[in-house]
Amino acid sequence: MSDIVTFGETMLRLSPPQGERVETARELEFRAAGAESNVAVTAERLGAVATWLSKVPDSPLGRRVVSGLRQHGLDVDVVWSDSGRQGTYYLEYGGEPRGTKVIYDRQGAAVQTTQPQELNLAAIRNARLFYTSGITPALSNQLRETTAQLLRVAKEGGTKTAFDVNYRSSLWSPEEAQQTLTRLFPAVDILVIPFRDAQTVLNYERDPRQLAHHLAAEYDLETVIVTNGERGSLAWHDNTVYEQEIYDADTHDAIGTGDAFVGAFLARRLAGDGVTRAMKYAAATASLKRTIAGDIATVTKSEVESVIGDDMEEISR
Repeated sequence: MSDIVTFGETMLRLSPPQGERVETARELEFRAAGAESNVAVTAERLGAVATWLSKVPDSPLGRRVVSGLRQHGLDVDVVWSDSGRQGTYYLEYGGEPRGTKVIYDRQGAAVQTTQPQELNLAAIRNARLFYTSGITPALSNQLRETTAQLLRVAKEGGTKTAFDVNYRSSLWSPEEAQQTLTRLFPAVDILVIPFRDAQTVLNYERDPRQLAHHLAAEYDLETVIVTNGERGSLAWHDNTVYEQEIYDADTHDAIGTGDAFVGAFLARRLAGDGVTRAMKYAAATASLKRTIAGDIATVTKSEVESVIGDDMEEISR
């Protein structure tokens, strides 16, 4: 039995050497990359038993995704498909004024046709927590329905649910996202929302504390986490707000930072930590992720605790 089960798409991230362009590159680096698998790997590395569910093509690229995730000790439970392709994205690293550019190539990916009955639903029912993100229902009409049904399966089976809004403007409009996501919120126990997404998708202009109170009351949520970039984050739980500052980091690769935060928070809550301690772990893990190439936070618990440092003395064990 897993502590946490996640569901979503994992792509292959293809990156030319820093400073080179995709159109002229002679070599590309392969890495597995997906919000839900990123969260699962982080949770696994910080002490939880994690499983990632998905649908991937039975092809060399699909098998490359699976092997890339299994190397982290993650339980990978997938539907192997004879149709559909493996989604990819290309990442060009560039300094100012060009900046870093992401080019998605995921249309027709096998995961977009996933129906609930294809997946190992028993894994969700038997898990302590089920997680997915707003990226998944944005990928196809089928996945909108599948996401809703998987959340219902979890709730009906007594499994807690966690959901990260994770809005992507390249996938759908704010209006589409608002209509779909607000229908999912009643089936969620732990909601994570970047403040910028609340502004864009929910048209919410008040401060993060009021946002957390509002969402908890509106959708009867157990926990609401609002992340706000360099301003840090906060968690609403049991009518109490817990604020957390960021830990400074030299940024090598920022992609996956939010997933590292979520994975660490969920892992430590599942381990029995209080909200304060879990938020410290989340912020420290996010900080470490920024120093690591790729989407995945390949960290250890001891590294995270070394970032927290003296703050650990304030945590009740």
